[in-house]
Amino acid sequence: MPWRECSVMEEGLRFVARLLEGEGMSEVCRAFGISRKTGYKIFNRYQDEGLEALCDRSRR
Repeated sequence: MPWRECSVMEEGLRFVARLLEGEGMSEVCRAFGISRKTGYKIFNRYQDEGLEALCDRSRR
């Protein structure tokens, strides 16, 4: 059975949902394979901008 592909927004939504359910930042970041610094950046953007913040961003 092949892996299910998901978008950046879907991953971000899953990440934020786990935090909103009360899981700790360290635990969620470990599960997603990202640093806590990146986790806080994603979560803070979500709090400031809502769902739009979870979309892919240009790096230019």
